[in-house]
Amino acid sequence: MPDTPATLNIADKLALFADHWNPRIIGHYNGNEIRVAKVQGEFSWHAHADTDELFLVIAGELGIEFRDGVRRYGPGELVVVPKGTEHRPFAEAECHLLLMDREGEPNTGTNPSAMTRAKLEVI
Repeated sequence: MPDTPATLNIADKLALFADHWNPRIIGHYNGNEIRVAKVQGEFSWHAHADTDELFLVIAGELGIEFRDGVRRYGPGELVVVPKGTEHRPFAEAECHLLLMDREGEPNTGTNPSAMTRAKLEVI
């Protein structure tokens, strides 16, 4: 019989760091990484060619600029950005996120930039 899985507390994980745009891995799910991040300011334009990307707002407000306009998301709201869709996340004030990306998927997808994290920390 498998071991009982550990409970993860998202707020506790977010309390472990203060920097922005540097996602941390908190778990894995069917070939995906469950990540948390704090964001503020503007990210770079990017797309993920072969995988969708899920954003769930935990606290604050997240904006995502798409080529056809801007959408805004508040606490408890989520959006799945389809693979191949160019987008640029931003937050005017600090925002806390839960993200799901394919294991090993760079945070900037197919568009490396100064914001690309070569290896994400597991917390």
